[in-house]
Amino acid sequence: MPDFLQIKNIGKVFLPNKEVMITALEDVNLNIGKGDFAVLSGPSGSGKTTLLNIIGGLEEASHGEIILNNIHITKLPEKELSKTRRDHIGFVFQAYNLIPVLSAGENIKYIMKLQGRPQEECDLRALEVAQKLGINTLLEKLPNQLSGGQQQRVAVARAVAATPQLILADEPTANLDSKSAASLMDMMELLNKEEGVTIIFSSHDPMVIGKARHSILLKDGKVIADEEPG
Repeated sequence: MPDFLQIKNIGKVFLPNKEVMITALEDVNLNIGKGDFAVLSGPSGSGKTTLLNIIGGLEEASHGEIILNNIHITKLPEKELSKTRRDHIGFVFQAYNLIPVLSAGENIKYIMKLQGRPQEECDLRALEVAQKLGINTLLEKLPNQLSGGQQQRVAVARAVAATPQLILADEPTANLDSKSAASLMDMMELLNKEEGVTIIFSSHDPMVIGKARHSILLKDGKVIADEEPG
């Protein structure tokens, strides 16, 4: 696969005070192909979330470069970076991050509306993705009326509906029971194949890791294994 996403010499250092320096990531180099279904695994504190945040432009690297389909994420000014996140990158967080006063359907359409898409297009696309995720009967419900698994599916639908090039999912099954987690991963795998969207997720759940086609293991901020698809 071509190098759709290039991660070059990414490092991240935190300085909580003058006496302490914490290295979260150290010279991380990875290539992610278009349409990949990749997992970042490793123990807590290994740098998984920090790396995802840097890839998505939510956090600045101390050094190194992220190139997403020829867009130099790490060099963009804030206004352009915000637009790139909106139009090209979808996010799925373990805490769901749904807007509580909006219905499930409105949450799914939220990013599309920010993109300025016509209402009819938003409605049709939201329904299409909701049907694929099995939540089309829940579109009128508010987030607090949904189970954790249903809320996470809405969050995935919101990310996918905006047709991003890349979806970043940070521990997407962490708050779900095993049955809901397996179901969600099956749905994400289906969307990856049908929509052609590249997905990178972090996890230390063996079931989730087993679903990936590209497995990347982090430890102490370093890549210690990178098993790419054959």
